[in-house]
Amino acid sequence: MAEESETSAIDNSNEKELAANVENLSLVNQKVEKQESKKIDIVLHATGSAPILKQKKWSVDQEKPISAIVKFIHKYLKLDPEERLFLYINQTFAPSPDQIIKNLYECYGTNGKLILHYAKTQAWG
Repeated sequence: MAEESETSAIDNSNEKELAANVENLSLVNQKVEKQESKKIDIVLHATGSAPILKQKKWSVDQEKPISAIVKFIHKYLKLDPEERLFLYINQTFAPSPDQIIKNLYECYGTNGKLILHYAKTQAWG
């Protein structure tokens, strides 16, 4: 009889541990979903004589400044350090380098994306 109560106590302990593990897994999944939602899709279009990117759509951390996108394009296209790169929103204005992507997306994003044009010479604005 003592053996049965000991077995039942172990079963209850295992059930509690399993329930705690399921709850922890649920919390981890929620954190992953939140982290994934912190990305914003941007679409990069070449303008003028700028080289065309093979991949145009990128998911970017929403808290990064727009200057990080300029640096990324510069590096991805393997441009010389002295070459300038201009970035435009809505083919009209160049955002300030310290503008946060999230803010630009909230103001100018369409269809779940932020569309940016890049050029090696001034194109608009």
